[in-house]
Amino acid sequence: MPKMKSKSGAKKRFSVTGTGKVKCKSAFTGHRLVSKRKSAKVRNRGTQILAEQDGKKVLTYWLPNLR
Repeated sequence: MPKMKSKSGAKKRFSVTGTGKVKCKSAFTGHRLVSKRKSAKVRNRGTQILAEQDGKKVLTYWLPNLR
């Protein structure tokens, strides 16, 4: 059997915490920041923890080797 490969794009976008939760970068911070309110830019700084259901999907389908 060949080895199971993780998705390279998912490795760059998600990381797993010590307790098994999935961290990701906040959305809506890549471009067109002039047209966004300051409160939206402040709110979307840093990283977030994915919801439990979404985290399970990421770990199952895209990062099976990091479980």
